[in-house]
Amino acid sequence: MTLHRKTIQAALLFGLGLSVSGAMAGNIAAGKEKATAICAACHGADGITAIDPSYPKLAGQYPDYLTRALSDYKSGARKNAIMAGMAAALSKEDIANIAAYYASLPSPLNNKK
Repeated sequence: MTLHRKTIQAALLFGLGLSVSGAMAGNIAAGKEKATAICAACHGADGITAIDPSYPKLAGQYPDYLTRALSDYKSGARKNAIMAGMAAALSKEDIANIAAYYASLPSPLNNKK
């Protein structure tokens, strides 16, 4: 295989990887709409709960962490009666969108100035 052909194949594989990861990214606007309707009551409108300090702050979390947590609540791999009920009604697309929305918000845990 020539160097030119290897370069083309590598570029195609890289481009395919980018298109797949882009397709898996959530829609922030749709996530905000869903989060406002479902999540904000406990986690706050901005993902920083003021109701109960034991509720996690979601703003600024990594989207893959949020996706995994919601998927695990939905499947039962992660146990919490309230979150299991909330996650049960979410589709994979809803989960990706909510994760994208909360990940897009500034984290209250960032102390950099």
